[in-house]
Amino acid sequence: MNTYGRLYRFTSFGESHGPVIGGVIDGCPAGVDLDIDFIQSQLDRRRPGQSNIVSSRKETDKVEFLSGIFQGKTTGAPIAFIIRNTDQRSRDYDRTKDLFRPSHGDYAYFVKYGDSVDYRGSGRYSARETVVRVVAGAVAQLVLNKYGIEIKAYVSQIGDLKVEKSYKDLDLDLVDNNPVRCPDPDLAGKMYNLIREVKASGDTIGGVVSCVIKNVPPGLGEPIYDKFSARLAYAMLSINAARGFEIGSGFGAARMKGSEHNDLLYVSDDGQVKTKTNYSGGIQAGISNGMDIFFNVVFKPVSTIFHEQETLNKNFEKVKFTPQGRHDPCVVPRAVPIVEGMAAATTLDFLLLREAYR
Repeated sequence: MNTYGRLYRFTSFGESHGPVIGGVIDGCPAGVDLDIDFIQSQLDRRRPGQSNIVSSRKETDKVEFLSGIFQGKTTGAPIAFIIRNTDQRSRDYDRTKDLFRPSHGDYAYFVKYGDSVDYRGSGRYSARETVVRVVAGAVAQLVLNKYGIEIKAYVSQIGDLKVEKSYKDLDLDLVDNNPVRCPDPDLAGKMYNLIREVKASGDTIGGVVSCVIKNVPPGLGEPIYDKFSARLAYAMLSINAARGFEIGSGFGAARMKGSEHNDLLYVSDDGQVKTKTNYSGGIQAGISNGMDIFFNVVFKPVSTIFHEQETLNKNFEKVKFTPQGRHDPCVVPRAVPIVEGMAAATTLDFLLLREAYR
């Protein structure tokens, strides 16, 4: 399945070490001013080589649009685009092409597809594919801007270092002021040092990206199999290295009583129906209630560590190996625009579905 969405849909194609990664967006409304600078800025936030705590692979990640745009506006036709791969080092993977790297998709892909899998840089299941999600999400955000809907993601945890403040008490405009993308400046410095220490030891570390979607109108989502929250979970867990999703109070709800967790309704001074608390995370019974939608995505430590490890080769014999190549010691900072992109695509899809029903 290489397509995401129902009315606002995008399909991705390409491999990490192929000539291009690309996508086709279908269902984008006509007449949207396509802000190329904004789209490119989102790609720049995701690209490798932007700091010394991410992969040193040098990719400009310049997007090239091929169709669906005329005189700077979307036409309603499919929007095709490509991002060229320019800095592949396929030879780094020659030593591991006949073995199953621990915690990678090598064995599972081998069982499913056999020897036809492109092993260079993990091929199709490389995180390089997420450039498509960033472009599709950025285009979606340009549409959402017309509705006043804002999406902000940030790094809230690296290892044991965790932001304890609510997103409401953080200045989210500070997210890109440091390479970790944490809006707490003091904690960001500690996170940065932790990632550098882990990298120097040849190891990797995980963390959490938090995201808030503001000004979402009530009534988006479906009550049964297509809940807004369920689709967000589906979108986020489809991102490489994502291992957990929680919305609102999340797993903390297990420690609460109903009398503590219930979000009580009231009418605000401007006549809007709101809730005094937001443990539901802006979604109740699968449908948005007009409050901020807030969720967390957990990312595991990168599987490629520069330590000697024991594994099996394709003959199912024990072997030892130490990987080569350029890899992230922590993917979490680069995941921020990916999370935003998938959140934007999901929100726009539900918005268009509501308009279609009307």
